[in-house]
Amino acid sequence: MTNRRLFLTYAASLAAMPYLGRGETTKPAPKFQKNPFSLGVASGDPDHESVVLWTRLAPEPLVNGGGMPAHALDVRWELADDEAFSKNVKSGSSIATPKLGHSVHVTPEGLAADRWYYYRFHCGGHTSPVGRTRTMPLPDSNPDKLVMAVTSCQNYEQGYFTAYEQMIADAPDLVFHLGDYIYEYAASTNGKVRKVQGPETESLEDYRQRYAISRMDPLLQKMHETCPWFLTWDDHEVDNNYANDISERSKVTAAQLLLRRANAYQVYYEMMPLRESSLPHGPHMDLYRRASFGRLAEFHILDTRQYRTDQPNGDGRDPLNEDAFNPRNTLLGETQRNWLYQNLSKSKGTWNVLAQQVMMGMHGYARKDGQATYWMDAWTGYAAERESLLKFLVDRKVPNPIVLTGDVHKHWVNELRLDDRKHDQEIVAPEFIATSLSSSGDGSEKWKGIDKLMAYNPGIKYNNNQRGYLRCTLTPEKYQTDFMVIDKVSTLGGKTTKHATYSVLAGNPAVVEG
Repeated sequence: MTNRRLFLTYAASLAAMPYLGRGETTKPAPKFQKNPFSLGVASGDPDHESVVLWTRLAPEPLVNGGGMPAHALDVRWELADDEAFSKNVKSGSSIATPKLGHSVHVTPEGLAADRWYYYRFHCGGHTSPVGRTRTMPLPDSNPDKLVMAVTSCQNYEQGYFTAYEQMIADAPDLVFHLGDYIYEYAASTNGKVRKVQGPETESLEDYRQRYAISRMDPLLQKMHETCPWFLTWDDHEVDNNYANDISERSKVTAAQLLLRRANAYQVYYEMMPLRESSLPHGPHMDLYRRASFGRLAEFHILDTRQYRTDQPNGDGRDPLNEDAFNPRNTLLGETQRNWLYQNLSKSKGTWNVLAQQVMMGMHGYARKDGQATYWMDAWTGYAAERESLLKFLVDRKVPNPIVLTGDVHKHWVNELRLDDRKHDQEIVAPEFIATSLSSSGDGSEKWKGIDKLMAYNPGIKYNNNQRGYLRCTLTPEKYQTDFMVIDKVSTLGGKTTKHATYSVLAGNPAVVEG
């Protein structure tokens, strides 16, 4: 309790810091000898009249401070109709403050709806790469099509990000990244394909450098340049399997984890194209949010880490017992859950997409004693809240719910019921799970035990153990998911192809192949 009080005092001082640099005195930028835009550019969180433009100044991104002076600088930005910037739509200057790692978050407003734009930054005699971004359609419009990519789990040490090459060629309107953008482990303890540097991430500089090495990947940079992203986190952006202020390691106190979480959350904001509303206050950050693509789709982007209770049953694979069904268990927390229910209740979208982190399907692994075990770090460890959410979707007749998931390093298609163990129950929603982009290495088409698992769980309609991403095409009539897989990430030159396609038709949650 004493440690927690001390931490809260410290967190209050963090919250009072002038993070955005408003009122901060700036100095002229030096003429950088190295490119300060080494981490590229990105855009994200678009609505029908604005979008976030991002960059971070770091001529030496893998050293403390990024090779930047310890004072604020002005960074010029431009937004244009064309890649040649012959007709600027908006332009201005933004402050890059060392308090936020010299990152820049610009949100031009008053833009035309459903429109593609180009943007770039200037500082210290250098010009950034050109990024391409877009606004969403008007809220009451009826778009006829949306193409989006869904990815997660990009472990730098375990593989190359080659699948982004095909994603770039797909030219999606949007990308959803569902967490594990980095991995926090100490260098060389989690993979051998590529190397990171440093100990397990805990300090601001640890996290900055870990993000920087991923952002230096040319294909990741190019994909960020291609279109706007919506991002949310899972656990590895802070600490494996953490739950709110509880570490998976028993000797780590709540105060210690919250201090680490404050650093991790700040750097997550620094490195992502997020709106000012997500600016963290110590160890707290508003990340769950809503977006819409006209009336074609509404997106409910969730945070299942910051507010969750501890995983039941010691965070293992256990039977669905009283601990797993404890109604006090929560992934969402009361405030986020109420926000989600309110948004679902008033949704006008043809498709209601829950973009979130951990598996919602209840997959039982049969034991010799007749019982089955389930993962406790997923929605099955929070079975009462899971059932409540699915029941809400049914009772309120929420139009065409779709669950998008990452985390598990495999492609899955699940048909979700109030209780997946009762196969005669009606289907509530489909769940499409994106495999990892590189985490777990090359993989294989099948994995040991999958046939037995699918026989025991008829709600599983598809599974693949390779790396890749989802390519989703939405129309008013159909939600189609192409499961893109890459043959290898352990070496360069991997080839990405479509392995399978599964769809749902509007008004019918049953999954069909093709």
